[in-house]
Amino acid sequence: MENVLLVIHLILAASLVGVILLQKSEGGVLGMGGGGGGFMTGRAAGNLLTRTTAILATAFMVTSLALALMANSKKASTSIMDQPAEVPAASAPAQPEPAKPVEPSAPVAR
Repeated sequence: MENVLLVIHLILAASLVGVILLQKSEGGVLGMGGGGGGFMTGRAAGNLLTRTTAILATAFMVTSLALALMANSKKASTSIMDQPAEVPAASAPAQPEPAKPVEPSAPVAR
């Protein structure tokens, strides 16, 4: 069930991105968007895309919530805040190793 819902969620996400990219840009930032004849022009196409975006966004949110609830019900309902803190065992401090004496090296003849 979770895998089916996840596939539907991914299809909705891809569809939502596609529908948003089809819409006409109304900002006119840097002179982009709002050009002449496009794939879907006119007021009716705008209303259709707006409605489709709203429906896909709603379905996306519903599947997101459903997946979150399913994931939450699968795991044990314990929080890290509910667990007692682990106290490390008292141990003696580490002793440094004794320094090794440096042996003088033989002089190099030139």
